Parts: sequence; C-alpha cells; structure tokens
Amino acid sequence: MDMFQLSRANGVSDAIAAAAASATAQQGAQVRFLAGGTTLLDLMKLNVERPTRVIDISRLPLDRIEALPDGGVKIGSMARNADLALHPLIRESYAVLSQALLAGASAQLRNMATTGGNLLQRTRCVYFRDTAMPCNKRDPGSGCPAIQGFNRTLAILGTSDACIATNPSDMNVALTALDATIHIEGTDGARSIAIDDFFLLPGATPQRENVLEPGDLITHVTLPPLPEGARSAYLKLRDRASYEFALASAAVVATLDGGRIAHARVALGGVGTRPWHAIEAEAVLQGATPDAATFRKAADAALANAKPQSQNGFKVELARRCIVHALTQATATS
Repeated sequence: MDMFQLSRANGVSDAIAAAAASATAQQGAQVRFLAGGTTLLDLMKLNVERPTRVIDISRLPLDRIEALPDGGVKIGSMARNADLALHPLIRESYAVLSQALLAGASAQLRNMATTGGNLLQRTRCVYFRDTAMPCNKRDPGSGCPAIQGFNRTLAILGTSDACIATNPSDMNVALTALDATIHIEGTDGARSIAIDDFFLLPGATPQRENVLEPGDLITHVTLPPLPEGARSAYLKLRDRASYEFALASAAVVATLDGGRIAHARVALGGVGTRPWHAIEAEAVLQGATPDAATFRKAADAALANAKPQSQNGFKVELARRCIVHALTQATATS
C-alpha cells in the first residue's frame, strides 16, 4: 500500500473543499472518500486504488432513512446496508431493496458497508484486482485479458472491446428497478441524477464507471412512491447460498389491474457492465397478461442483445429463467 494523507471531514462542505484543495494543489492527485471502507481498503491493499489523500466521511450525519412528503423515501449515503435492509419503511414499501441487500455480502460487511459506497462498488473481475495483469480500467489502453481469458462470471450485456467486467452490486439492481435518484454535492453545487444516467457503459473508456467528477460526494438517494398495489421481488442466482456474487439476478416491481400488468420495472444483475435496466422486457410486459408465455417473451427481449464470451454463455439461459421466476413471484396473487 502506498503512503497517503488521511484527514477527517467535519461536514459535507468541508469534505468537498478538502478534496478540491488536494486536486488543485497537486494536479492529478487521487482523492478518495472513506465511508465503510469495505471496498476501498481492499483495493488499496492490492494497490489497485492508490490515493494520495483519503478523507474520512464516516462521521458525517448522512445516515438517516426517512419518509418524504410525497410518499417516497430519502436514504442517507452513510446509511449502513444492514440498517437499510431492516428499516420498516424499506421492508414494508420497498421489499425488493431489502431482499437485495440481505442477499449481498455477509452480515459483518452489511454492518459496515454504506449506501453511497455500494453505489460506487468496483468490479470483482480477477484481472482488475491483479496489478500484475493488464486491465483497461486500471491502465487505459493496456488491454482486457478477460475477453480471451477467465470470463465465466463476467458480463454479457453492455460490453465493449475494452471491457467485459460486471457491476457486482445487488443493491444497485434493486435501486434501478425502483427508479432511484442519486443526489450529489460538489464544487459546482448540488445536482440530482436518475440512476439510469448515473452509471456509464465501458465503451472505449472503461476506467470511468459513473458520472461523478473529482470532489463529488453522494449525499443521499431518493425513491419515488410506488404505484398503489405494487409488489416486488429480488431473485439472486449464484454458485453458493451465501456470501457470493450473482451469476444472474433480477429485481422486479409490478402492479396488476384487471388481470393485466399495469406497471412493470425490471432490472438485472450479474450480467451487465452496469446495473441493467431491462426496458425491452418492460415494453413486453406493459398491458400483458401475467403468465408464463408473457414472462418468457419478456426475458427473451431483455437478453436479445446478449454477447456471451467463451465461458459465460450459460448466463443467457440462467438470466432468462431468473427473470421468469422473479416475475412469477412478483405477480403471484396468492
């Protein structure tokens, strides 16, 4: 691990100013905010992340989970995954988020990991985490050995010639299905970004995974109220029952009216380079009868553009079945 400067922020504005000052004083300086540390510290030990300054924000008062006047909910970026998963507002109104959080990591990690940190979770691609190997995310232009190498766990949607790494988060998949908004403060003030616009596809610049600029700090996330009668489900398929990343997962939010699907949001995990919003599946589901044939058609639409690699072709059928089962659970009437 490289030497770095550690400081503690006394407030949001203090954290942003400290990050901006470091970037100004030393052009190209790598500044990172430290919250739960469950990803950042691991990557620093591996020399994947090599910040020159780390700003501890773990004591900032950003951990509240509260109802909004419009019926939605506000989630502070420092809210711990365990607290969020078990909060009555989330369990009762946004069950898919609670289920996704409880399906992720271990109890110990959920007690430390934060909402903001989870949004920024880096890939578990073995080449990204091994500095002895080339990786376009770490060293742009060095190549992507995963394309010709070990790629069983990697993405089949949203890939490029530069990167096929998978976004590993369960929480982000549920937030995508819930149409979350990410709230950010930076040197240019505050702004709000829809989750569909927050994550970037790798394209030719896989080193940039989201729209954050240097010094930007996620302060909270908001979820809109769900349609009346909405039901949701999160299904995660993995190699083992606990503490494992998804090979394929599906988050579904659906509302029925008169025996037909009046509202549907579908997001996928384990198969995309970003939390994957399956808008093609939603188009099939809208106004359709909730039956097995409809669900299979929606799953086919969601995976029509899948580009499997040499070892992960099985993910196409696995994800297809995952979507069908999650939709079946979310629309069951008894």
